[in-house]
Amino acid sequence: MANTPSAKKATRKIAARTAINKSRRSRVRTFIRKVEEAITAGDHATAFAALKAAEPEIHRAAGKGIVHANLAARKVSRLNSRVKALSA
Repeated sequence: MANTPSAKKATRKIAARTAINKSRRSRVRTFIRKVEEAITAGDHATAFAALKAAEPEIHRAAGKGIVHANLAARKVSRLNSRVKALSA
């Protein structure tokens, strides 16, 4: 348990940061889920629009340190290839 004022403040800051990170991670997952659902439905136009909305959100999460940059790039790349395959 934190005893000093600085340790108590650090605990508060950690709790606030954790809540923000949790919210951002959830937001990214929601955007990815929307793309996945459109791909499953086989709707190229909806999937493409959802991907264009999800891509900056995924990279923003990487910039904020929520996910690793390589993970973000990999997710976008894989989603992009799956959306592209729908049009063929």
